[in-house]
Amino acid sequence: MDRLAATRLLALLLGLLALVALPLIAEYAGNTAWISMATRILIYGMAAASLNFALGYGGLISFGHAAFFGLGGYVVGILYTAYSDETLLFGFIPGTNQLLVTLPVAMLVAGLAAAAIGALSLRTGGVQFIMITLAFAQMLFFFFSGLSAYGGEDGLIIRRTNELFGLNMRDRATLYYVTLGVTAIFFLIYRRLTMSSFGTIVSGLRQNERRMAALGIMAYRYRLIAFILSGIGTGLAGAMLANVMRFTSPDMLSWNTSGHLMIMVILGGVGTVLGPFLGAGVLLLLEDTLTSLTENWPLIIGLALLVIVLQARGGLMALINLVRGPRP
Repeated sequence: MDRLAATRLLALLLGLLALVALPLIAEYAGNTAWISMATRILIYGMAAASLNFALGYGGLISFGHAAFFGLGGYVVGILYTAYSDETLLFGFIPGTNQLLVTLPVAMLVAGLAAAAIGALSLRTGGVQFIMITLAFAQMLFFFFSGLSAYGGEDGLIIRRTNELFGLNMRDRATLYYVTLGVTAIFFLIYRRLTMSSFGTIVSGLRQNERRMAALGIMAYRYRLIAFILSGIGTGLAGAMLANVMRFTSPDMLSWNTSGHLMIMVILGGVGTVLGPFLGAGVLLLLEDTLTSLTENWPLIIGLALLVIVLQARGGLMALINLVRGPRP
């Protein structure tokens, strides 16, 4: 094993150790709010990474990923409401409060929505693609805003976090470790996907579609699959956030959420594996810190983002690589 590989392995092990020990450190420091913040960072990291697969690897600039994020949250909320009210959805679907059921259902619904939206929007390109994805997300935003049976504009309260193997899911540390486990599985699949032949084809289509077409690659099919996979990952993140917050609302479907996820990707580094998670962490920590200091926190964050983007076009990952120096 060369020195660079050993350094990477050591950094990975230290990072994993820090993540596992975080609840203990927070308890010792007397600040359990760190646990909730870390949980949110993991969830938004998954959502940003899912968007990054479409944006950074596939070149699909989507402003509609809030649709999949919100759908994941509403699946959890609606299934829990049916469970607590002992009613059947559409007259035959029973509700549930089991995490191992709600997460796959949320991913399925988000994937179906991504398939429908992608099948239409991918027939266009450029600005038209951006606007169509945004339009679909806004349609769902207004639909759930007017859905009075599930809270309408006020959102939907989920009185209890979904259950998993009898664990105390109301405990912050337990919920953090469950989220960490889900994130770890997501990350392994995400990294494997980006390094696979499918990921290479998707990246190739972004770089030179004509050359890939000359090789017999059907651009529409591969981009649609990439868009669906991206939507599935975003739906998973939305379902986890609904469990953590025990609340879901139309705000999860708004264009602001899509923009928030895109900022995380750009801040961390477009087309990188770890960048979206890093971007999510930095942005959420900045927001949490600055909101307690000044009312003008969006201006400060905007200036900070401007400096980072201008000085390092590859985001924070580019700065890290710059500090680390050229690879041998």
